[in-house]
Amino acid sequence: MHSALRYTNYKVVRTYTEDLDFNAGIAVAEMLGRANYIALVGGGKQPKFPQNKVIIWDDAKQKAVITLEFRTQVHRVRLSRSRIVVALQNSIHMYAFSSPPEKLSVFETADNLNGLCCLGTKVVAFPGNATGRVQLVEIDTGNVSIIPAHGSPLKAMELSPDGQVLATASETGTLIRIFATSNCARIAELRRGVDHATIYSIGISPDNTLLAVTSDKSTLHIFDLPHPLRDDYNNSPQVGTASSVHSIGSIDEAPNQKWGILGKIPLLPRVFSDVYSFTSAHFETVDDPSIGGVGAPYIPIPGVPGGKAAKGIIGWLNEYTIMVIGAGRDGRWERFIVGTADDGRRHCIRNGWKRYLGS
Repeated sequence: MHSALRYTNYKVVRTYTEDLDFNAGIAVAEMLGRANYIALVGGGKQPKFPQNKVIIWDDAKQKAVITLEFRTQVHRVRLSRSRIVVALQNSIHMYAFSSPPEKLSVFETADNLNGLCCLGTKVVAFPGNATGRVQLVEIDTGNVSIIPAHGSPLKAMELSPDGQVLATASETGTLIRIFATSNCARIAELRRGVDHATIYSIGISPDNTLLAVTSDKSTLHIFDLPHPLRDDYNNSPQVGTASSVHSIGSIDEAPNQKWGILGKIPLLPRVFSDVYSFTSAHFETVDDPSIGGVGAPYIPIPGVPGGKAAKGIIGWLNEYTIMVIGAGRDGRWERFIVGTADDGRRHCIRNGWKRYLGS
């Protein structure tokens, strides 16, 4: 979206949508929940704001109330009622959300062009200073833990709403790894597939029970999410493996055990025993045309994390409704419902869609 922002408050009874027309480019926009504060960073061919500045916009007052300036381009901003977290290419900057904002700490990271950063009420997660590692910082104490999550660079990460679980994916795109934030232990591996894919987004349901993943395969996958505070995790010695017992029944009944009896045979490759999604659905990923036309080399969008219009961004409206949002010239949202069929198997179906930028 080059010249305007459209934000929507989805509620059970009604939907409220408002457009903010800045008549110039915006690359990064982050809302503070349903409050009136929005963090903005300029981008595109004609940026509204410098790409090295974060503008905290008060929509009630229709003006900028906080400005943060950096030496290099801003790739992502995260907001909470107490913190502002800014992701640059090789560092994370944390501020108290106050006027004026107080800088609290700075952390070095590996290259982070996608602006990976998760902000919860108790912890902040972002890439470490070595490939595939995650830094987990306790907000109150400042204590830092290092999680060796992957052997290749990180591509996506997400904190559960209760802050107890961290999900990560690497550039390989085959596995989603699940960690407990309380002790940084890996509690599960969830397999998206066996071939390489670019992970677009990871999203965890509001009740912390389901995990959704999108990729450039145009597929939305839904998994059961192991959780360290639930009985199904505490009573199972190998959560996230073929021996796990899920809420839907034993392994023989579980649809996410893709290979059935083969998963129990020793010495077979691990892809036979890994946990797969219990359902999936197709979503649209229309590529934007190259600036120079068909066949022209791709030119990154200035200021936009990763240089491309975001696709497959996941948002949970409630425990069973998922929104998948894509930007670009074909910007659209799609709504999916997770339900249970008469035979007891769970499914995910598309329930609606709309081009929110098109005419």
